[in-house]
Amino acid sequence: MARALINVPKAAKRGEVIEIRALISHPMESGFRPDESGKLVPRSIIKTFSCAYNGEEIFRADFFPAVAANPFVSFTTLASASGTLSFTWVSDTGETQTETRPITVE
Repeated sequence: MARALINVPKAAKRGEVIEIRALISHPMESGFRPDESGKLVPRSIIKTFSCAYNGEEIFRADFFPAVAANPFVSFTTLASASGTLSFTWVSDTGETQTETRPITVE
């Protein structure tokens, strides 16, 4: 789909609130903008974004045509156990991109 930039702390203390940031490069075409010839550019947006911590979903966002290109998401969670954060973006065409990042909890 596109290039994703994800910022997750490599390590945290158990019970600490951590900030997670994710950005994905995507044009987010609304389907309402005309091209040079006057035809509408086909709609192409990221429909959903979700994050799972060790397999349990901790965050989900639904996007709509008014969201800017390259959507950026920032949220917090409690560091509870070492493991993996899994990030998934799904476009309205059904295309899916998943990225993972490890976290160590002390």
